Amino acid sequence: MYVADSRAGTPDSPAPTSAPASAEGAARPRAGRRRAAVAPTVLALGTVSLITDVSSEMVTAVLPLYLVTGLGLSPLGFGLLDGIYNGFSALVRLAGGHLADRGGGRHKWVAGAGYALSAACKPLLLLAHTLTPIGLILAADRTGKGLRTAPRDALISLSSTSRTRGRAFGVHRAMDTAGALFGPLVAFLILRATVDGYDAVFTVSFCVAVVGVLVLVLFVPGGSTRPPVTTDIPHPTPRPTLRAALALLRRPALRRLTVCALLLGLATVSDSFVYLLLQRRLGVPDRWFALLPLGTAAAFLLLAVPLGRLADRVGRWRVFLAGHGALLLTYGLLLSSWHGTALPYAVLVLHGGFYAATDGVLMAAASDSVPDELRSSGLALVQTGQALARFVCSIGFGAAWTAWGDRTALTASAVALAVCALFSLSLRPTRPPRSEGLA
Repeated sequence: MYVADSRAGTPDSPAPTSAPASAEGAARPRAGRRRAAVAPTVLALGTVSLITDVSSEMVTAVLPLYLVTGLGLSPLGFGLLDGIYNGFSALVRLAGGHLADRGGGRHKWVAGAGYALSAACKPLLLLAHTLTPIGLILAADRTGKGLRTAPRDALISLSSTSRTRGRAFGVHRAMDTAGALFGPLVAFLILRATVDGYDAVFTVSFCVAVVGVLVLVLFVPGGSTRPPVTTDIPHPTPRPTLRAALALLRRPALRRLTVCALLLGLATVSDSFVYLLLQRRLGVPDRWFALLPLGTAAAFLLLAVPLGRLADRVGRWRVFLAGHGALLLTYGLLLSSWHGTALPYAVLVLHGGFYAATDGVLMAAASDSVPDELRSSGLALVQTGQALARFVCSIGFGAAWTAWGDRTALTASAVALAVCALFSLSLRPTRPPRSEGLA
């Protein structure tokens, strides 16, 4: 994910202390001053994520149909596997963050190990045809994701200043989502062009994943990425230990953000269920199913950078909660009686807008409350809470669908999301300190 020293092309140093600071803890650049470009580190990480997401989204796009239609799994069985696929990484995120923080220069190599492990799992899907082996393979794949996510996001954060982190994460997520846009399209073309379509998808996915690992190894610097300015956090420098990482939750801003991410994750229905619900509403033929994630990815791609920059200006907390408002509207459309031709477009645009307003914005907000030496561990804390919550939601939604039907399950999720969002809104600080960046 990087090619050059992160300090080359990093954002300009902050304005003089006399300049007024926003609630995000960043001063506006002076008039006429050239706006800082996104750091080369961010662009390089985005390139690796783009390639890797082509690989992973090829599998993700066909996996629901492969499991439910091809292997005949029930919604409960699929919910269990989907929970593993999206939540198992929570078990190793803290470990990955801690390993990356210790020694200072391990961010690249911990992330690389995660990418390599996920790549190795792709061809194994060719051999698995029952619930248990598929579950084990998906667990290993998500272990790789858990190892790489926090070190990667820490590198993005450390290459940016507080006033540009929303933009930096937005650029990275946009490049990442470009891969998510191409992945389902490639899977769709492979399914139409081959006889053993699923096997071909898994094989090509593995080859693309290997390319992503090679780009990481060849073009990402091995040294630690240091910020261009002093840290925003006015606290003594802690040692990178597990105890110090857990002690970060004593910081009010990070604790508040972690609680909100966990609660909202409990009501976040996974992408696969959203696409299955939309397919049932519209009667989408199986051969077109792999194209549904393209709508979400396209909206995410177009909105990630604008919403990241908006979060830098008006406040990351506001944009993050607004994103969950878009998700609530998505649930409402799926539950409505509307059957117009614009329904799938509206659902997928709102779904992509939800990710654009929350994914990178959440990491940018958390970065402002974590010291450099524990950046990976601190981000992993937030990611772990969110991943565990989504794991529970996938299993619970699959069970509710099996017991009471899809509409009842989605109605319960919509009510839960509305309640959690209102509670999270009440946690918004009235006068956040400069370092928290949560206005």
